[in-house]
Amino acid sequence: MPLLQEIINSIEVFAPLSLQEDYDNAGLLVGNRETEIRKAIVSLDCIEKVVDEAIANEANLIICHHPILFKGIKSLTGANYIEKVIIKAIKNDIAIYAAHTNLDNVKQGVNAKIAEKLGLQNISVLQPKSNMLNLLYVYVPKSHADKVRDALFAAGAGNLGNYSHCSFNISGEGTFWAQEGAKPFVGDKENIHTEDEVKIEVIFNKSLKYNILSNLFESHPYEEIAYGILELSNSNQLIGAGMIGELSKEMTHNEFLELLKMNMQTQMIRYTTASQKYIKKIAMCGGAGSFLLNEAKSRGADAFITGDFKYHEFFDAENEIMICDIGHYESEQFTSEIFIDLLSEKFPNFAVQISNVNTNPVHYY
Repeated sequence: MPLLQEIINSIEVFAPLSLQEDYDNAGLLVGNRETEIRKAIVSLDCIEKVVDEAIANEANLIICHHPILFKGIKSLTGANYIEKVIIKAIKNDIAIYAAHTNLDNVKQGVNAKIAEKLGLQNISVLQPKSNMLNLLYVYVPKSHADKVRDALFAAGAGNLGNYSHCSFNISGEGTFWAQEGAKPFVGDKENIHTEDEVKIEVIFNKSLKYNILSNLFESHPYEEIAYGILELSNSNQLIGAGMIGELSKEMTHNEFLELLKMNMQTQMIRYTTASQKYIKKIAMCGGAGSFLLNEAKSRGADAFITGDFKYHEFFDAENEIMICDIGHYESEQFTSEIFIDLLSEKFPNFAVQISNVNTNPVHYY
């Protein structure tokens, strides 16, 4: 049986906690990281019925998208549904883990699942995040340049879009004077030494900084390593809010609405009309995505799929784009499949199942 920490590690490699929004509370909410996990239940939300389901199935881990805890709790008296869930989970030794906006912000996350369900092609992040990248530069003796580069790549440095092992290298001469007490890798003490060196530059996601520096220190032969890290304002095309893609063929408004209703398994779509006759380019954001409407329009989307649009926000379509509000739950209901696929690959003999509880608090009549 895997430890809870091992399961957490596999999720956070895929969707690092550093990618969550400031207001969010993703991560381990209840439980001991050293617990052996017998079985896991995956759900969009963690409500009391899901905890009951975990108890009935002898599962001691619930993995959900929406955190049950967003704010601090000053008492646990069972006064509301949040406290009831926490109390019951603790009493039954059930851990609760949530991956929320960090899962929204990765390219293969929530919005990629919507694109998959609709069969979209040429997908990309709708609003890439900026200030997520760092540049590492380090000076390495030429004899060890390959070893250090490989170590940096192994930690995740040098990944740019669909390319990996990206680096820039400049050859030159480095000089140093090893003073008393030093243990130089090359050269003699109390003498100036010149060494053929390579300046290696790699870009990496700042969430990987600890692992990259660990690999650097382990692979570099020098006693004192000359390196630097710069923060970049560049946007990261693999991380951000929403996605945009294209249908394999143009559709009329009605054809698209029928496809959307069927494939996203929604009972109702609130939508606006648009001046264009056909729908081809689609923007989407699971959950509440009205903040991305202008981005969707600027990227030339014919339709924008999300949930939780307010009445007056529909007017902002300006007849330029078809807003399709399919509901918050409906837009994210397939998120559980992401966890299932991830954990089944990492732990092939581990029992994990999607909850049979419909946690949607909204009903339609």
